[in-house]
Amino acid sequence: MNYNTIIVGAGIAGATAARILAEEGNQKVLVIERRNHIGGNCYDELDDYGILIHTYGPHIFHTGEESVREFLSRFTDWYDFGHEVVAKVADQLIPVPFNLNTLHMVYEKEKADRLEQKLIAEYGEGSRVPIMKLRENEDPDVREIAEYVYQNVFLRYTMKQWGQKPEEISPEVTGRVPVVISYDNRYFKDKYQSVPIDGFTPMFEKMLDHPNIEVRLNTDCLDVLSFEDRKIYFEGEEFTGNVIYTGAIDELFHLRFGRLPYRSLDFKFEHLDQDSFQGHSVVNYTVSEDFTRITEFKFLTGQKNTNGTTIVREYPFAYTGAKNEIPYYAILNEDNEKLYGKYKTMTEEFGNFHLLGRLAEYKYYNIDAMTLKAMELARTLL
Repeated sequence: MNYNTIIVGAGIAGATAARILAEEGNQKVLVIERRNHIGGNCYDELDDYGILIHTYGPHIFHTGEESVREFLSRFTDWYDFGHEVVAKVADQLIPVPFNLNTLHMVYEKEKADRLEQKLIAEYGEGSRVPIMKLRENEDPDVREIAEYVYQNVFLRYTMKQWGQKPEEISPEVTGRVPVVISYDNRYFKDKYQSVPIDGFTPMFEKMLDHPNIEVRLNTDCLDVLSFEDRKIYFEGEEFTGNVIYTGAIDELFHLRFGRLPYRSLDFKFEHLDQDSFQGHSVVNYTVSEDFTRITEFKFLTGQKNTNGTTIVREYPFAYTGAKNEIPYYAILNEDNEKLYGKYKTMTEEFGNFHLLGRLAEYKYYNIDAMTLKAMELARTLL
């Protein structure tokens, strides 16, 4: 097959772009994937006990973007649910993000009522206030709430997750830790919140099932692609079509300027011969323990009548590039963004080379935002 486009990576970015190019543009598309499966970090599978697990940690699709929901719904039906997360603080399980329900669990009624009115008057009902902004409030009562959230929800959890002091964390990250002025316990506020009813992997299989798409697993792109004299070569011959790259940009250029820093995760799965372990899909350990959270999959996927229950604990650590380590979260700061810029500049001499995705762009994307960007890029190329 003579290919019009080569896509590196079979995650949500690569699969979305491949489908649109093949279907809407009648292009011949080759998708190259280093791993032995499609789906990227969204990959899920049945464990030895018949329980559907998310191999690379829990993934939930949430969006308010109708076009993205409509596109993905062609390849799956949905198990819809409002994802609720709790944090274990001392002997309590409190809703996070911290909201008005949490407020009334932490403080006695008269004080909680007074604090609620202050928050509504200051920020408005339904608003989401970043914790760092709340700490700047001059009202001592509001600052008391901020300090509780900072100490019990934000501080230790963030230091575990990122291996940094709070003042070193990017505002993009701290902005994800709000106080929510409402009684809505859902972690996300998007119109649609769900997981594919049969799993993410079957959704990806349907997306990539097209006569114009070829998928090669267990293939490192550097074994088939090379970059010389402003030209791209595929299997030794010049390739003049488009290349969409969703992998790690520093590895593409053999770490020429040094490795881009990431946080990685070590997952410890455990099956238990009991109906339920924690009664929640996700419990965050914001103060205690070395791990950050425990996911119990049956509450995430809606599986019924399972043989026991399977959980996973997540232990963050600094990514080193060692075999079997996965770069999950870019560590955003000025120095790292400058380092990324050096690699990005190297790609600009290839007019038919396009960066797409968390690793290629060194930034954080939710599933819906990544899908939308892949849709837009593919249609732009057409």
